[in-house]
Amino acid sequence: MEKFEPLTFQRILLTVDPDDSKSTQRAFRYSVTMAIKFKASLGICSVLENNDINIYDSLTPSKIEAKRDQLREVVGGYADCASKAGVEDVTPIISVGGSIDDEILDSIAPKFKADLLICGADATGEHGNRSISVKLVKKSKISTIIIR
Repeated sequence: MEKFEPLTFQRILLTVDPDDSKSTQRAFRYSVTMAIKFKASLGICSVLENNDINIYDSLTPSKIEAKRDQLREVVGGYADCASKAGVEDVTPIISVGGSIDDEILDSIAPKFKADLLICGADATGEHGNRSISVKLVKKSKISTIIIR
């Protein structure tokens, strides 16, 4: 190695799980710290899980919209907090449907042009034997950090 070049990130994507506030809050704090340090853009995303929409709700557009609004409020709250903490470029992102990991990796991250993905560790048993954070690490084509 001839010259040391620091590794920096320009577009950080944080995944937010509204059901797991402890790891999400820790991942949020880390993401904000890194975004400020690198002067990076910060995307804050969450996916409305198919499991959160029962058959009745899926046939009632107002129910689905209410769940979207609730998710927008959570993600928007994190985005506002990041802005107040000093992150200059914050983008709240929500998505509905599909598997969470596929939606983040195949849709959200490419559209945001993320070069770093940050997520909180799944709460024990939250998704059964299918840890979303582990799936993200295994399948991601960009650098990924799990915060516990």
